[in-house]
Parts: sequence; C-alpha cells; structure tokens
Amino acid sequence: MARKDKTSRLKQSPEARQKPNFRAKQNRDGTMPTREEVVDYIVRYPNHASKRDLAKAFGIRGDDRIIFKALLKEMEEDGLLTRDKKKYHPVAELPSVTVIEIPLDADTEHMIGYPAKWDGDQENRPRVLISVGKKDRAVPAPGDRVLARIDRDENKDPIYTARPMKVLDKPKKANIGIVRMTDKGARLIPVDRKGKEMQIHKGDLGDAKEGDLVEVEQFVSGRLMVPRARVSGIIGNPKSEKAISLIALHNHDIPYRFPKSVLDEAEAQVAADLEGREDWRDVPIVTIDPADAKDHDDAVYAESDDDPANEGGFLIYIAIADVANYVRPDSAMDKEALIRGNSVYFPDQVVPMLPERISNNLCSLVEGENRAAMGLIIKIDKDGKKLDHHFHRVLMRSAAKLSYQQAQTAIDGHPDEKTAPLLEPILKPLFAAYAALEKAQKERSPLALDLPERRIRLNADGFVEDVFVPERLTAHRLIEEMMIQANVAAAETLEAKKSPLLYRVHDAPSQQKLIGLKESLASLDINLSVGENVKPMHFNKVLAQAANTENPHMVNELVLRSQAQAEYTNENYGHFGLNLRRYAHFTSPIRRYADLIVHRALVSALQLGQDGLHPGAESKLAGIGEQISMTERRAMLAERETSDRLLAYFLADQLGARFNGRISGVIGAGLFVRLDKTGADGFIPASTLGTDYFVHDESQQALIGERTGERFRIGDQVEVRLMEAEPLAGSLRFEMLSKGEKTRPIGRGRPKRSFGKKSKGFARKRGKRSAR
Repeated sequence: MARKDKTSRLKQSPEARQKPNFRAKQNRDGTMPTREEVVDYIVRYPNHASKRDLAKAFGIRGDDRIIFKALLKEMEEDGLLTRDKKKYHPVAELPSVTVIEIPLDADTEHMIGYPAKWDGDQENRPRVLISVGKKDRAVPAPGDRVLARIDRDENKDPIYTARPMKVLDKPKKANIGIVRMTDKGARLIPVDRKGKEMQIHKGDLGDAKEGDLVEVEQFVSGRLMVPRARVSGIIGNPKSEKAISLIALHNHDIPYRFPKSVLDEAEAQVAADLEGREDWRDVPIVTIDPADAKDHDDAVYAESDDDPANEGGFLIYIAIADVANYVRPDSAMDKEALIRGNSVYFPDQVVPMLPERISNNLCSLVEGENRAAMGLIIKIDKDGKKLDHHFHRVLMRSAAKLSYQQAQTAIDGHPDEKTAPLLEPILKPLFAAYAALEKAQKERSPLALDLPERRIRLNADGFVEDVFVPERLTAHRLIEEMMIQANVAAAETLEAKKSPLLYRVHDAPSQQKLIGLKESLASLDINLSVGENVKPMHFNKVLAQAANTENPHMVNELVLRSQAQAEYTNENYGHFGLNLRRYAHFTSPIRRYADLIVHRALVSALQLGQDGLHPGAESKLAGIGEQISMTERRAMLAERETSDRLLAYFLADQLGARFNGRISGVIGAGLFVRLDKTGADGFIPASTLGTDYFVHDESQQALIGERTGERFRIGDQVEVRLMEAEPLAGSLRFEMLSKGEKTRPIGRGRPKRSFGKKSKGFARKRGKRSAR
C-alpha cells in the first residue's frame, strides 16, 4: 500500500507534491493579506488555490472570511486573478514589450486591445488601453496590430497601458462568416463557399449572437489541432447592404477605416484663401450632380464668346476641387490615398479615398462657400472644336447646387423656384455650349454602346426596395462631355510642357478578339469589316445595324466583350473608346488618385505653387499606374459582388417564381441569364436543358442540341424559373422554361447519352462541350 501511495505521488507535479507551508505568514493580528501576498501564494502553490485553501493558508477565520471573499472578488474584477471552477489563477504578467491586437470594433476614443499571444482562456485575456501621445509616430487604428511598450498600474482600469512603438503589417485577412448556435455551442458558417465550418467556443464568441455576420481569427487547439474561430468583430445583419458591402471589402482587401494619423492630418487642414489665386467668386458657376450626391468636385459655366473672330463660339469655365492644396506628396493622407487608389461606391454607402473632412467639406464645391479650385477656360467655335484653353488656380464660390433632373426640367421649360432665375443667364448658355460640343463629338465618333445601367434603391433598413434604370438625360451628357474636354486639355498641356503624367488609356481590341467578334456577328448576318487600323466607327456601324433588329442587346454585349480594359499608365497609346489621341483623368481628384497626380503635375508644369510633383516623381509613375489600375478593378469587382448578393437576398423568398430575362453569357457548362427587371444574374446548367446533348459553339455564342438542333444564344429573350438562391455567394440557379430556336442539328455521329437527375449545383465547368 505504501508503495502504491509513493508511486501515485511521484506521478504528481512538483507543485502538487509540495505541501503549502504558509503558517509563518498567517495573519495573527486580524489584518488581511496584501494583494501581492495572495498572488505570490497562488504562483507557488497553484494546486492549492481554492477559496478554502487560501483562507486556511492565511489563517482567515470567522467574520474575516467575508472580508477576504470580497478581496478575492475585487482582485478578479481588477484583472489580477481569474477563477477556473474552484481554483484561482493569477493573470499572467504581460512582458514589457509585446504585440497588441486592436479589435475592428474598438472605440477610437478609448481604444482597448488584447495581447496577440495568449495561452490562457481567451475570454479572460487582459484588457490593454492603447495610449497615444501627440508626438508619437506610431498611431494605430481599429483592426491594427502594434508592437507596444507595456506599463502596469493596479490602480487603473484596465491595469495595463500600451504605448505603441510600431504599427505592424497585418496578418492574413480574417475570415468572414455567420454565427450558428447549436446544442454543442456555436459554429462559424463561412461566407466563402470554399471555406470550412469552424467551432467557436463560448469564451471566443464575444457579444455575437445567432445569425450575426462576424469577422473571426482562425487558430488550432488541442492535440488533434482542431480548427477554431475567435470572433474579432461583429459586422451586423448579413441581409443589410452595409454588412454585404463589408463582405466584399474584406474579400478584396479594400481598406475602409482611416488610420488616426490620416484623420488627424485631415482635421488639421484649414480652408484656402485668395493668396496666390485668381478670384473667380463672381463667376456664376454651378454644380450639377445626382440628387443624393454628398460631394461636389466639379462645377461648370458657359458664355458666348465676344471675340468677333469666333462668332457663335463659347467660353466654357470648369472648376475642379483643388485637392492638391490639402493632400501633399508623402503625407499620411497621400500614402493612404495611394493604397486605396479610388473611392468605392455601393448602393447605400461610399468608401472614400480621402477622409470626409477633405472629400465632403474642404474639397466639396458647396453652394455659397469659398473653395479652392483648379480652374480651366476652354474656347470652342460654333461647331464645338476647341480653339484654346488655359488653366488657373482660383478661389471660387458655387452659385447653385443643382441636380441633373432639376437642370433638365428647367431647360425643358418647367423651371422650379430655384432654377427659374438661373435659366437665362446660366442654364441656356450651358446647354447651348453643349449643343456645339455635341457636333464635334459626333464627328469624332466615340464608341456608342447602349447598355443601360441598373441602380438598386434600398429602404431605411438597408434592404432592396427597388431596381431601376435611371433616365438618361441631356444634362448627364453635358457634364460628361465637358469633363472629357477638361481631361483632354490637361493631357495636352502636360505633353506640351514635357511633364510626366499618368494617362488614361484604352487599347484597341486584339486581333484574336476581333476574329471572334466577326464570326459571332456573321452568325447574325451582320458584317464587321475591319482592317489593321480598326476604329470605333467600325463598331458603331455594326451597332446601328443591330438597332433595327430584334436583338440589339446581343450585339451591344458582343461588342463590349471584344474591347480591351482601360488602365492608367505613364505611356500613351490613346483612348480607343473615346477616339482620343491623348487623355488623362483630371476632373475627380476627390475620388481618384490618378487625377491628384495630374493636378500636381499641372501645378509644377505651370508654376502654380509649391505643392506639385516632387522631383523624381516620374520614376514612380509606372508603379503608381499599376497600383491604381489594380484598385480600380478591385473596386469594380466589390461593387458588382455586393449588387449580386443584395439581389440574391431580394429574390431568395421567390423560389419557384417565373421571370423574363436575356441570355447574357454562354459557356460549355451552361447559360448565364440576366433578368429584365432586376438585372440579377443566374446560371442554367447545360445538363438541365433537356435530354439532348448540347455543344458550345463559340462562333455563335450559343449552346446547340446535337440531335434536335435546339439553340440557345447570347441575347435571346427567355423565360426562366428560380430554383435556388445562395445570397451570401450572390448565386442564383434558374430552370429554362423557353424553347430554343430550331436550327440545323450540330451533329449526329456522337453516341447518345442518357441523363439522370438534373444538376442542383452551380456548375461552371470550362470547355466547349457539356453534358451532365
């Protein structure tokens, strides 16, 4: 028996074998032990740290037990102790320098972080107050990781304070998913269909509840290295637009919170005055924007040219917000703007390139307020041809803020109270100048695609209320054409000054794409005749032929898909779509970094101030062009994915409903269909089109039945039934209800195939042929 007791005792840890011997420190005068004494005891004897053990060790008896119990509770609340079942544990001391993680939802006024490395229960991680001094260089923001110096003061709450030394590169982006509560705890259902479900222990759940869309960190635990998730931020209701747009922002690594250094720099800016600027405050220049626009970065005015040599001509005044005055090269705002590249627009929110203090205040051409601007005067003749232009750095004051609808309604003969006094002196000359510009535009013959753009209208709760196609007004075209002329003037001026600049370029279609387009159009009995020197007018002739057919949508779609993608570069090869030899974005520096570069180049080239391009900037332009071309494509994908998810949620409760639409894409695996009313895109697997074997004919952009000759072609009007919706993925699956057009069977020599159950997935296999 004695041997057995000895053996079992040897299996215990050294701490367990060591009996507490604290009698010498018992409180014989009735006083309580100090906090340090309690912690010291628990560190030395972790297996004898129950409330009873502690009372016995310190000789606590009688009514003193109540006081001692209150002391232990107070030490718990102050973060000195934690309790697991019946035992107390000291909270581990943080090292003097450690990495601190700041949650995404941290309060910027009282920012609390947590140690990045913590082996204990995550629910009891020490809270750390982030303290940033006015002269500190490392200024973190919610979501950042910082290397920090740690101070401890037990009289403060929390007891730890961190002084950031360096903001660290962020680790791999967090996962996004939905919380689902189960009998065994919580699980994370990933938004990405390729992701895997993970456990979320109670201590790692935070305040998240059933159905919340959350951001989590992934880690492994236990001997089996089981993947687990820890909630680091609650995004919100996954059905709301804000939450859905955040999914896209996270998936594409688009920054949407400004670092404190950037916000502080923006707040420190003051409005520009007249010093060194021309005074344009008496020019009755106006902004014309969407009715719900929050920022106004361009304003226009036109008047008849009184030069006898230019009878019937006009002077067009254009003012663009002078962002370069506030966002200086290599400043915190400049670096952040380059990372973002551009603003990102969702149905009910904007992720801006610049802080609101700049974009919605100092650089917004607000009605009746003095604003710094880059001014441009363009002289045109009666046929809209540019005769001259010159840039100015000005102080202007917008005479009126108008919406497109207001301006159009007024020019159509129905002015309201605001536009009535503006009609004769401002609006009529503006529209007359545009009429002249339109003549030159038609002669230039830019690519004239007709592809209506749908907009999503949300209700107060952030859910889809309606989908509509905005009316295309002359007022829209007026502003667009005047901005194009301003962009051309900027490029021409900088070229003449031999200044470095970023061009906005759009290459001609490749020969491979032209051959494919020519074959597709031939199947529609439309001839595309192009030589080596293809021009937009060649496509416009095709579009004009298609306008009188039953399927103009198909031809517009085919022409669009044949085009190259526009980009930013320091090398000029023209803008094919606009049919312009030189073109540079200048008119939206609030929301595009390329425009800010062009503004700085103009400031330097025309000697308009000290805030132009820095020496050596030319060597960086190629890299900047690649960066902002990437961010533009990234923003477009995020915007499209958000719309897809919103529409999938909108339609998810209409399973089984019938819809009219058009085939918008054809691949070997099936058909893509875009619904007429909402513009929602869905997929029809080829295996569900019937019992025939469908072959992908690339030249016709069609699937054709091998035995029946039934053909489904891009642009065809069809009726479909909604069979499946995956809102978080933005995916819809349809069933084809329409019959395809009867054509000649594509071939009878292949073996017959039988078809089983219809596909329930969203298969998108690549290849020219598709069966099950």
